[in-house]
Amino acid sequence: MDREALAEHLRFAAELGVAGTSRDAAWRLRSGETAPARALSAEARRAEAEGYSRASDAADVPPAAATFYGSSADALVAVRTEIGDCTRCKLHTQGRRQIVFGVGNPDADLMFVGEAPGADEDIQGVPFVGRAGQLLTKIIEAINLKREDVYIANVIKCRPPGNRNPEQDEVETCEPFLFQQVDVIKPKVIVALGTFAARALLRTLDPISRLRGRVYDYRGAKLIPTFHPAYLLRNPSSKREVWEDMKLVRRLLQS
Repeated sequence: MDREALAEHLRFAAELGVAGTSRDAAWRLRSGETAPARALSAEARRAEAEGYSRASDAADVPPAAATFYGSSADALVAVRTEIGDCTRCKLHTQGRRQIVFGVGNPDADLMFVGEAPGADEDIQGVPFVGRAGQLLTKIIEAINLKREDVYIANVIKCRPPGNRNPEQDEVETCEPFLFQQVDVIKPKVIVALGTFAARALLRTLDPISRLRGRVYDYRGAKLIPTFHPAYLLRNPSSKREVWEDMKLVRRLLQS
């Protein structure tokens, strides 16, 4: 990182309210043991798509059958292959360029889940690469991690026209693939970015302002809802609240 980039990173950390930094990287170490990755069967995906009344219910329901892969990376490739050039919902007829699957460490302890791709993501095929994505990168770096250390995905894999909010049928069609990503990666902590991601994962209609600041059990992970980086671009005063959420994330990763 050059001097100018380092200065910018420190300025952003100050905006978040970071009072100091640590060179101790021990909390970033993984245990070194991971179970074989698992991709859900068609029967399990249909069960997922039907939805559960509570996120904890979803975590307790085992798949009807399992396919085992040599690595989490291989299992994610299998999920992406299954999606194909998806035509399962109407978004494929509304101007999307490509599927935006996910990016990052397939064995990550920390996973970020957003709402849907935007224009930049639709062009590049990678989630969170626009202005909101640049801010997310800074948030990740503020807890002494890099983008390549985490995994980033969206509930919806195709860009809604005009970046409109996802519609319920689109969420129900696409979210089983997100559930498969979560089950393959097996993160310790999931951060739901914004209202739509939190609602999809927690099966609730509560606003993000009510959901954030709490920890939820979700599919074997701890889930923390927080504001979407795009919201922070419009409301920079909320960066302090996100920083509090990220400090909670850091404590959970260390535990």
